Amino acid sequence: MKEHDDVGKEDAAEESFAALLAQSMAGSARLEPGDKVAAKVLQIGAEWVFLDVGQKGEGVLDIKELLDVDGRLTVATGDVVHAYFLGRDESELRFTTRIGGGASGTAQLEQAWAGGIPVEGRLEQEIKGGYEVKLPGGVRAFCPFSQLGLRRQESPADAVGQTLSFRITQFGEKGRNIVVSHRAILEEEQRRRRESLKKTLKEGMTVQGTVKSIVAFGAFIDIGGVEGLLPIAEAGWGRTADLAAFLHVGQVVEVIVKSCDWEKDRFSFSLRAAMADPWVKVGTVYTRGSTHVGTVARLTPFGAFVTLEEGIDGLLHISKIGEGRRINHPREVLKDGQKLTVTIEEIDTARRRLSLALVSQDGEAADAAAYVGRPPVSMGTFGDLLKAGLEQKKRQT
Repeated sequence: MKEHDDVGKEDAAEESFAALLAQSMAGSARLEPGDKVAAKVLQIGAEWVFLDVGQKGEGVLDIKELLDVDGRLTVATGDVVHAYFLGRDESELRFTTRIGGGASGTAQLEQAWAGGIPVEGRLEQEIKGGYEVKLPGGVRAFCPFSQLGLRRQESPADAVGQTLSFRITQFGEKGRNIVVSHRAILEEEQRRRRESLKKTLKEGMTVQGTVKSIVAFGAFIDIGGVEGLLPIAEAGWGRTADLAAFLHVGQVVEVIVKSCDWEKDRFSFSLRAAMADPWVKVGTVYTRGSTHVGTVARLTPFGAFVTLEEGIDGLLHISKIGEGRRINHPREVLKDGQKLTVTIEEIDTARRRLSLALVSQDGEAADAAAYVGRPPVSMGTFGDLLKAGLEQKKRQT
């Protein structure tokens, strides 16, 4: 009777374990060809490495893929490796770390094409319409110029020699006609990052981005999955005529997210908002009646805008230019870039405006102003000169 009870308990235990295993397997997503997994090395055999991939059945990987150039094994039992799922062979799950790494390179490349598995390749040389790419196993492929990146390369020859990941987009003539795309890999990564950003990106956030291009009206910034515009007006607190003077393609910058429109795919950023507002100095450093040296930034018919520091400009009205002399335009006495000593007459905090008065003009204009108004030195009339000459002659005799 006891024996019967023990057998019953064992059967119940086996059933319980089977139920737990089935429950565990039900919770793990079914692998599809091309899926990348992190797998634990369970056992290392003569030809195969056996992996725990969280699925029913063990994963197997050709041991040749885990040997270094000297033929030494690069992993040990318990290590974690990253591999791509190729497909099922009865109860075995076939994996690879690099397509074409084993002996049957072309067969694996065909599997990569069918399963959408990325392959590594080296850009060997520039040829008509694109590049010749060397895939693992020495297999040759073609990558059109348009499929190398998200944007057309300005100097295609500069890319030669790079090793990149590619998606096989065409596999024909038993591997003799293979077309690959690196752009497809980049677009997939961009889509993944974009979906992730959709959950977190908000207006007002500070994000890090890379300058992708500079145009007349601003710069395009890539923050990883999303590209937006940095308008020239948001580049700094001062007036910016040329962004290329302090930004360059590839530069990493911190910007504030100004707007997000996922439906229209429009995003805008600001460098200025990430900087300290110089106007906070108005009322402390820049006070009514204080004197400062500024630079003429812009001349208009009604006056000159003078920059005291980046982000702080004041207006010198035309009526205060010309040393009391009436002028038709400030350019008659001032020029762009000229240094002036000015005093602050009025501060309009609400409108962020300063009214200035001229103390002095440096350079040529200052010399001219100093000269004008100086009484002329007269040599006298001809009679005065003659009389002075006779008196000097009389003194000498």
